[in-house]
Formats: sequence, structure tokens, C-alpha cells
Amino acid sequence: MIRRSGLILLLTLLLVPTAQADPAAIQRGAYLFALGGCASCHTDADNGGAPLAGGLAMATPFGTFYTPNISADPQQGIGAWSDADFIRAMRRGISPEGEHYYPAFPYTAYSLMSDAELHDLKAYLDSQPASAEPSKPHQLNFPYRYRSLLGLWKWLYLDDRRFQPSPDQSAQWNRGAYLVNGPAHCVECHSPRTWLGGLERKRLLEGTPDGPEGESVPGLTANSNPEFGHWQDEDIRFALETGMMLDGDFFSGSMGKVVDNSTSQLSEADRAAIAVYLKSFAKPSQ
Repeated sequence: MIRRSGLILLLTLLLVPTAQADPAAIQRGAYLFALGGCASCHTDADNGGAPLAGGLAMATPFGTFYTPNISADPQQGIGAWSDADFIRAMRRGISPEGEHYYPAFPYTAYSLMSDAELHDLKAYLDSQPASAEPSKPHQLNFPYRYRSLLGLWKWLYLDDRRFQPSPDQSAQWNRGAYLVNGPAHCVECHSPRTWLGGLERKRLLEGTPDGPEGESVPGLTANSNPEFGHWQDEDIRFALETGMMLDGDFFSGSMGKVVDNSTSQLSEADRAAIAVYLKSFAKPSQ
């Protein structure tokens, strides 16, 4: 009887068609994946890591973070996550098990994204090959290794609100503001942080000496980076597309990866919106 029931269950699973993700959702998710530069952080390409298997070391003043496996593997990746699990992680920095994620994962920026966008991004990730590579544990200094402290950090720095356009600005400016502060999370790298690791909101885009992988990240305001103040919209758009700067040199390091895996793959309209928004910070104060 048990064998017969098992056979019936197996035949049922084989005969009933499984739900397939909407190809249009996967396509939209692929664009969001590029917009977020997810491949840059979640693939240790320099060491031959599998796509989305994580393992990239990120040295910070708080210790070394290792990016996790976000492939479709159900054990080591996020293949077993529900959409609700994914949205909670992306917006609130909480794992399916209820643990806090460190803000090296920029959920403070992703919290601006809509439900529809996050569903699409999850659909794309679920469509990608799985990797059974285990995620590496972080190597953090005292007291940052205690995740329980992140509840206080979130109280200070995470408001979990969707993006609200400014009625005083153009639709293009608002699109740029959403991209830079939200899914593209430019502010996360190009802004200084407090001693607790939160963004200094009054100094957004002013650069920091403690950027990803120990790099110094330049400011994107005229007062913090006078050279950038001379860039025009078309210069910013061209740099985001090709990686070439105004002096003819090319971005390297983390920004080179951002161009390769993210900004070069965006639409011309989105690069233009980013340029318009950034240029509004690049005007020297009187």
C-alpha cells in the first residue's frame, strides 16, 4: 500500500505541470540584476568562483565580510526562499531564520524598491544555475560580530520606506534619485559613514577613504570633488557606458566592475537620469 501510494504521488508530480515563471518577469528581473550590480559582489570572478556563489572578500574597518551564495541552490543558496522571505531580506535585512543581515548588504537602499520589482528580481535569480558552494563566514572585529546589535543599528539607520518622488523635481531627476539611492545604491559606496557604519545623510555622495575592498572612493559633488564639478551630463553618461573618464583614463577596481556588470548594461534613458541627478550635486556652492 505504501509503495502504491508513493508511485501514485510520483506519477501525479510528473503529470501535473509545474508553475513556470513569467518570461517577461525574468527579463525585467535581469535588468534589475544588472542595475544592482549583483554579479560584482556575489561572484568571486577573480578567483574563478561560480556565478552567484558568493565568496568575494570585502575588507572594511569592521572586519572582512564575505558575500553569500545567492544562487538557486535550495540548501546553500536562496532557491528554497519564498517571495516573502526574499522581500523581507531585501527590505529589512532579515533572513528566513530571523537573523539580522549586516548592512554590507545594502538593504537600506533596496528598501526603496517596489514589491513588483523584487518579485521580478527573485524570478530572475530563480532562473539562474544553482551552485552548492557554501557561504563563507564573516571575519569581524569585536563587537561587530554580534548580530543582535544590528537591531539598534536598524533603529538608527533603516526606515524601510518605498521611494517617494519629489514634486518639485522633474520625472527624469526623480528617476535618477531613485536609481542612485535605491537599486543602483551609488550612495552606499560614494558617501562617508559614521563610526557605526551608517550613512552620513548630510554628506551624501561626498566620497570616503574607506570604500569597498579598502579603496578610496571619490566624491560626486563639486565641493568634495571639484574636478567632477566640471563634468557635463554627457560626460557622466559616456563614463557610465564605457568606463572612460574625462581625462581619457578608464575606471579600474570596484568602479570598473560596476561599469562592466551594471551601468554599461542600463538603458540610455536610465544613464541620462543618473547623470541629471548627480549633476544636481555637482554644482559648486556660491
